[in-house]
Amino acid sequence: MRKAARHAMPWWRRMFPTWRMVLSGLLTVLLVIGTAFFTLYVTVQVPDPNAAAVSESNVYYYADGTEIGRTGAINRESLPLSEISIHMQHAVVAAEDRTFYSNKGVDARGTLRAAWNTVTGKGLQGGSTITQQYVRNYYLDRGRTLDRKAKEAIIAIKVNETQSKDSIMAGYLNTSYFGRNAYGIRAAAEAYYGIRASQLNVPQSAYLAALLKAPSIYDVSTATPAHRAAAVARWSYVLDGMVELDYLDTGRRAGMTFPVLRTPRPTPGLSGQAGYLIDIARRYLIDHHIVDEAVLGSGGWQITTTFVKKDQNALVAAVKKGLRQLPDTRKAKDIRVGAASVDPSTGRIVAAYGGPDYAVRPYNDATRHDLQVGSTFKPFDLAAALQHRATTQDGHAITPHTRYDGTSRRCVQGLPRGLHYCPPNEDDRDYGRISLRRAMMKSVNAVYAQEGADAGLARVRQAAISAGLPADTPDMGVHPAIALGVATPSPLDMAGAYATFADHGRRIAPWPVQQLSRHNKAYDLPGHEAVPAFTRTAADEVTSVLKDVVSTEGTGYLATALGRPAAGKTGTTDNNLSAWFVGYTPQLTTSVAMFAENPTSHTRISLGNAAGISRVNGGSFPTQIWTAYMTAALKGRPVEDFRLKLPPVTHGPRTEARPHPSNPPSRTPVPTHRPTTPAPGITPTTPPPTPSPPTPSPTTPTPTETAPAPPPSSPPPTTVTPSNPAPTTTEPPSATSTSPSRPVIGIAATEPSADR
Repeated sequence: MRKAARHAMPWWRRMFPTWRMVLSGLLTVLLVIGTAFFTLYVTVQVPDPNAAAVSESNVYYYADGTEIGRTGAINRESLPLSEISIHMQHAVVAAEDRTFYSNKGVDARGTLRAAWNTVTGKGLQGGSTITQQYVRNYYLDRGRTLDRKAKEAIIAIKVNETQSKDSIMAGYLNTSYFGRNAYGIRAAAEAYYGIRASQLNVPQSAYLAALLKAPSIYDVSTATPAHRAAAVARWSYVLDGMVELDYLDTGRRAGMTFPVLRTPRPTPGLSGQAGYLIDIARRYLIDHHIVDEAVLGSGGWQITTTFVKKDQNALVAAVKKGLRQLPDTRKAKDIRVGAASVDPSTGRIVAAYGGPDYAVRPYNDATRHDLQVGSTFKPFDLAAALQHRATTQDGHAITPHTRYDGTSRRCVQGLPRGLHYCPPNEDDRDYGRISLRRAMMKSVNAVYAQEGADAGLARVRQAAISAGLPADTPDMGVHPAIALGVATPSPLDMAGAYATFADHGRRIAPWPVQQLSRHNKAYDLPGHEAVPAFTRTAADEVTSVLKDVVSTEGTGYLATALGRPAAGKTGTTDNNLSAWFVGYTPQLTTSVAMFAENPTSHTRISLGNAAGISRVNGGSFPTQIWTAYMTAALKGRPVEDFRLKLPPVTHGPRTEARPHPSNPPSRTPVPTHRPTTPAPGITPTTPPPTPSPPTPSPTTPTPTETAPAPPPSSPPPTTVTPSNPAPTTTEPPSATSTSPSRPVIGIAATEPSADR
């Protein structure tokens, strides 16, 4: 009768299951799950924990198989729970598993949430209890598969049944990785505070518990500003959890301050350049979720990198030579260099310079994200306009031939109402009507601030991301100053982004590891497919313009000594806090960043002051280092041209970008008479408004503007590096510079404006 009644229903009603079907389906699913769980529970046994205690060194190799270095033995010593601070125990519960003392080894809700997120495409999730993490640390590998998670849960239940909570807590704290090569709480207390684990107080314990989430990233001694803020937020989260669990009263919580950490000590065996290269390879494996940080640190891995030993030695030699040529080598000890070199056709990182010696300075300057890039950002401004076929304020298509007003401190037109941005050119020089090509050669701020606004500031940001800069690059927001390079990508980021132009608009993210194995088992690595970032025409037009920067009339004229087709861009930032040169040939892309830092307070200081001269521009020592390295790295390789595919010239040199009639340019008066006495060191004098290029010297490239003779205290002419050939890139006092008649609205007074 039920079948007959169902057949009598409309067809659409028969599409829906009856309650009996639903109930029987659910019962079937539950039966299958129960059977599977029972089968796993019976078949999965708790492994021998001693097998996981065996640890070996990791060995890193150059691309040719030559050894770079080893990470050394594991720094671990187990302690009984009685010798571990009770505050540390409470902090771990608050950070990792607030139901630890009541659950049965797994958290059903957390597991279901993790499974749902995995099934719905949000990635393999955690949801693990302390017991599960202990099982993972001590009994299993840290593979991110559903099979491994199922085994982890079963073993956790069995461990919870056979071991006390105190035993599990002790096992977890003795096997967890805390960063700084510290395995277990004894090593962590010593590495971060120089004390015994029993002496840890509440703030110290909360920070060590916070580290468990991301040990290397949350080390505030070496973290970026964003990661430092995240670490402090995680520390606060742990303390709040301790209050919630009644381990800490509200009054004590309110008065707590972040603990002072011990200065990090380098890992043994990583002195010289080895530590910097290993740091890049290790971070790549962890950040791309190829190997978990704790498992990688447990040892036994063989990692073959992409670093080319010959190129690495050449980069180190070029940096050392460049630093020796600074006029005041005694003061120059505070000057630092970060550099990276990438094969644009494959994305392989072939060399990197993170500092002079990892054992002395264990902070990798090749990957740091706190150096403004200045005018090396301007190619992204141009790429954004060419890619999107943007127009000027009066509707003309933007091409390298488009002329703009190069008047220093000219206010940018077309910004949102009430927002003003009027950046000066270097030395406040006016250029009159000047093409985008020549403005790139001379690094004219007024022109590219306007061109960036015409292209669209959001498009400029997207062009930088498309080229390869991380979307979370600090200070790369959509604001007028973005066009002049207030963002702070790393030297490695910049090398990868310029490699996109070198490879005709195809982006391949830089990568440093080509083989990974452990115990004779090879592990799969991600592919490195090229992704279209720009049309070939747009990318090649940018390269065409940057080739002119590397000419006797461009700010990168010193790079002409390479003797090959090359393209690049200089950059110098506010108060001379950093100077850059990023350039490329068809075979190699390299970025060089120079800056100075107080070794005690780690505050940034002026490069000019540190070098004993008035100013260090991107066209001077950074370009000289780049040229010396590229000469050595490319020696013996054929000379290649860029094979550019450029559009026909449809806009002649007189194509004008005129000011918007309703918003005429504003101009701050500039003194009629400027000093003509050369500044000390390598800074050139102010040239006449329309200089004629002198003939370059065969030994020292000469800029288009008149440069002063070297002062008596400087090195001889064959070793002195002149600054940018002309005041082509500005170092304004602030991103808020504007004319006196119109106040700046909408830009923070503290926001810097970059060169240049």
